[in-house]
Amino acid sequence: MSQTLNQHAPLRFITAGSVDDGKSTLIGRLLYDSKALLSDQLLSLDKSKNKGEVIDFSILTDGLEAEREQGITIDVAYRYFSTAKRKFIIADTPGHEQYTRNMVTGASTASAAVVLIDASQLDFSQPELQLLPQTKRHSAILKHLGTPHILVAINKMDLLDFDQTKFHAIQQAYLKLSQQLGISNVQFVPVSALQGDNIVHQSERTPWYQGDTLLSILENLPSNENISIAKQDFHFPVQLVIRLDQDKADDFRGYQGRIEAGSIATGDNVRIEPNGYHSKVVEIISPNGIVQQAIAGEQVTLRLADDIDISRGDSFVAEHSTITPTKNATATLCWFDQRPLNLARKYLLKHCTQKVFAKISGIDHVLDVKTLSKSHEAETLTLNDIGEVHVSLQKPITATSYAQNQATGAFILIDEATYHTVAAGMIL
Repeated sequence: MSQTLNQHAPLRFITAGSVDDGKSTLIGRLLYDSKALLSDQLLSLDKSKNKGEVIDFSILTDGLEAEREQGITIDVAYRYFSTAKRKFIIADTPGHEQYTRNMVTGASTASAAVVLIDASQLDFSQPELQLLPQTKRHSAILKHLGTPHILVAINKMDLLDFDQTKFHAIQQAYLKLSQQLGISNVQFVPVSALQGDNIVHQSERTPWYQGDTLLSILENLPSNENISIAKQDFHFPVQLVIRLDQDKADDFRGYQGRIEAGSIATGDNVRIEPNGYHSKVVEIISPNGIVQQAIAGEQVTLRLADDIDISRGDSFVAEHSTITPTKNATATLCWFDQRPLNLARKYLLKHCTQKVFAKISGIDHVLDVKTLSKSHEAETLTLNDIGEVHVSLQKPITATSYAQNQATGAFILIDEATYHTVAAGMIL
């Protein structure tokens, strides 16, 4: 397998930032200027023009009636488009603090994030320019989710007469934030989403900006196809156990799921966790039939040489893999629920294809998004808090760190009474 990332593979990216930063408008302008709209969408845009002949691009992404009525994005809206160079999947995520959980959902599978900053909302009279709290919160979440590429689109520059000094002030403020959070890969573009400056076409109103347009940068970003995952130890969470019938003449027993890391070939020895059984793979069945080898990302059915008690939630790993089951973990937790974390309660923890009961046995610290300081005295997590916690499990899970593998290092917590998702976690 080539170790070079395919720069022209489809790119999944999200828009992030505070309310009214112009995320939906930017996506609409991106679709419009790249000629990625259908005739009926163009007709809707034409009807949206107000007396000043300004197009309301947000109607392309704000699909819910409540979104259009309130003028805010509530749900995650996915849009697909392509240029001559690349295909894109865009997730337009909410900026309102109340819907932070929706932003986490959109960001969890993204290879890049476009963080919008509304330049007109910032107070340039301060000795040190302060970014909005939601900009800080979204940036912190992107850091914890390991989003590889951050593009900062400093929007509504037309309202500041494309002032280069103010652009650089915002740039320096975000660079300071990125250093505090540990974000290393950041690019900046001065834009006007409404007017189209530096979105698809280079703007004549920013002669001082020598960089590429937003679309050009997106077209040339590496995708999130992480070759290192394919080179890791084999890891296969079992999703479904398949039995065709009980006939002894055809006692088919297969284990279906998605390979989350590494590769597997017919004849390879595997270890089945959490029970530590050993066996050999005798057949690999893909959607296209029997194959000799399969790699990370593929959905397959595996057959073993031995009849072993295996259930959904168990994991196959390479025979000599260092991955071992654990009943304790330290994790970063983003709290989604209106009700605070209750340390005395049990929650359902869903990891890959497994569900186990879990308790938060301790809180190491909670991040203050306004100051970026860590509070070590916190006794709970409330809505939209980000904290580092210790998790105790009733049964072991076969997990890795989130940094090593996002699929096998992530989990969600579920309230067993309401079945609401109360938190998303990343194992450290």
